[in-house]
Amino acid sequence: MDVNRQTTAKKLDFIFWDKDLEQLTSAINHQIDLTAQAVAIKRRKEAELKQAIANISHDIRTPLTSILGYIQFLEREDLSTDTKQQYTMIIKRGAGRLKDLLEDFFELSLIESPDYLLQPEKIKINHLILETLADFYEQFKQSHLEPTIHIPTEDITVIADSSAMKRVVENLVLNTIKHAKADIVIRLEQQPKLVRLIISNQVEAFFEEDMHSLFQRFYKVDKTRTGQQGAGLGLAIAKSLMTKMDGQLYAQLTANHLSIVCEWPIQKE
Repeated sequence: MDVNRQTTAKKLDFIFWDKDLEQLTSAINHQIDLTAQAVAIKRRKEAELKQAIANISHDIRTPLTSILGYIQFLEREDLSTDTKQQYTMIIKRGAGRLKDLLEDFFELSLIESPDYLLQPEKIKINHLILETLADFYEQFKQSHLEPTIHIPTEDITVIADSSAMKRVVENLVLNTIKHAKADIVIRLEQQPKLVRLIISNQVEAFFEEDMHSLFQRFYKVDKTRTGQQGAGLGLAIAKSLMTKMDGQLYAQLTANHLSIVCEWPIQKE
């Protein structure tokens, strides 16, 4: 009873010659372990949920406060036309951030729903990645970034949902453009049992403890959550999509270089 009330986690001690009693006691102790694990998982999930709610509240409140403030400025009669246009653009940017946040949150909730189904098909992953990277040419240029790209020319085929795969690559590239300082390397490798996409870049003030939270909802490396665009949902969306495609998405940190790794299994026809 004390175990059920969580007032104790002490296991049962047994020294019996009766094998049935020994098995029963062992089963009870095993159940105590399972209960303790379940309680720990529940507490961690509750903490993550509280943090997620706090983060999304912050991300909504920041642009909303800005919008309301500049609307009040626009109500002044002594503003010039240029100033009004400037304030209107600020309001539009804030509204755009709110729109992107809500769309990302809705998309993540949809992806994680059991009813969200993908349509797997044969995909030439090297062609899809090159086409997606071409779409980011201007963003790389504006960010003064020139990635080193190693994509094989021979066809590399995987079984996956093409739109989901494109979304994963887009989110990873966007995340890299936002945070990379230099030395971006994008590499596609074919292994005997899997295909691996690696996007690596130089990082600053990134530590091992950040690795455990990198793919969580609303996570941002900037603990103050200031000076960053986006809601911290891009990597969480990519992670969920990779899981849906029976793939893996994880991070590796070597010295001051962070690598985001996607792995798709090669399925025999």
